[in-house]
Amino acid sequence: MAASRAPEPTEPLRQTPLHGLHLSLGAKMVPFAGYDMPVQYPLGILKEHLHTRAAAGLFDVSHMGQAVLRAKPGIDIAECFEQLVPGNIRDLKPGQMRYTTLLTGTGGIIDDLMVTRPVAPEHADKLFLVVNAARKAVDFAHISAALGDRAELKPLDTRALLALQGPAAAEVLSAHIPQTESLGFMQAQRIEIDGADLIVSRCGYTGEDGFEISIPAEYAATWAEKLLAAHAVEAIGLGARDSLRLEAGLCLYGHDIDETTTPVEAALGWSIGKRRRAEGGFPGAAIIQKQLADGPSRLRVGLALEGRAPAREGAAIVDAAGQKIGQVTSGTFGPSVGGPVAMGYVDSAFAKPGRTLAILVRGKALAAKVVAMPFTEKHFHRND
Repeated sequence: MAASRAPEPTEPLRQTPLHGLHLSLGAKMVPFAGYDMPVQYPLGILKEHLHTRAAAGLFDVSHMGQAVLRAKPGIDIAECFEQLVPGNIRDLKPGQMRYTTLLTGTGGIIDDLMVTRPVAPEHADKLFLVVNAARKAVDFAHISAALGDRAELKPLDTRALLALQGPAAAEVLSAHIPQTESLGFMQAQRIEIDGADLIVSRCGYTGEDGFEISIPAEYAATWAEKLLAAHAVEAIGLGARDSLRLEAGLCLYGHDIDETTTPVEAALGWSIGKRRRAEGGFPGAAIIQKQLADGPSRLRVGLALEGRAPAREGAAIVDAAGQKIGQVTSGTFGPSVGGPVAMGYVDSAFAKPGRTLAILVRGKALAAKVVAMPFTEKHFHRND
């Protein structure tokens, strides 16, 4: 899950608790989802990307929406929340987290989000949510309205969120928080250390091993500086975050997914629990179950282009006869891949890996091949 880019704001930009640190590190700041955010640091996007793949990168993702959803007495919070998403929330064990999607009545994606069941028994009536920055107001209003008096949603506006990603992330973080070493991919733990109440999750949106650290805002800068003091860690901006998630084949809300796309069309069928596929009971279930059974009319695919020129969002995808059969939704030069990569939607008949198509870039048809995603190998840590 990644925060979507948003139009230029008309209101003053908000600042994360790390804003001053970004400026002191020489970051180039840009408007993003209503916040003043670092797009890159003096190291530059290409080197920031490669450093994250080789060592560890620290990202400020405090603009994302964090919230606790708490059931009213007598209500099962997981069963309640399952009425809004197709993910299997009821079977989440304490300390487990899951990627899922909020859906419209026609199966369109309102947002993609992370849902965590807390470890402590006294918090069994709660779920911890992290949603995209540009959608948090929409999401929180939707959840509150849909669940009514069965649950209360409390945004955690006084918390920051750091992401430490890369093969050195575990060694760096465990030097400060030894408990994190035992976490497996998609597991979370609440840890109190040096007076700070942290929620540490082993997850991320780069395709690498890593962690997200939810932390009270007043402790954020201190912890960021502590992590950046490690030789292996560099500050990484939104530019490299975008190229990293694209190489990992991960969706960006507002570009690769939105309310006009279903999870099946978006190749996110894996996020729909087996029990949920059979039972339904979530918005748009009939449409999604039909797409699962018969196949969707279009599908999100990975595209590898010949040459060095990247295809950008909106570029037409055409068949051998020059007929438009789809459109690029994300595209860039993949620093780890060493060539341009893209994602887009094509008519399902053209979605099979190995199919040669073309993408129109500046009026020229560039050869592109449909490829399986991710474009680079993922390195998630699992406790098998």
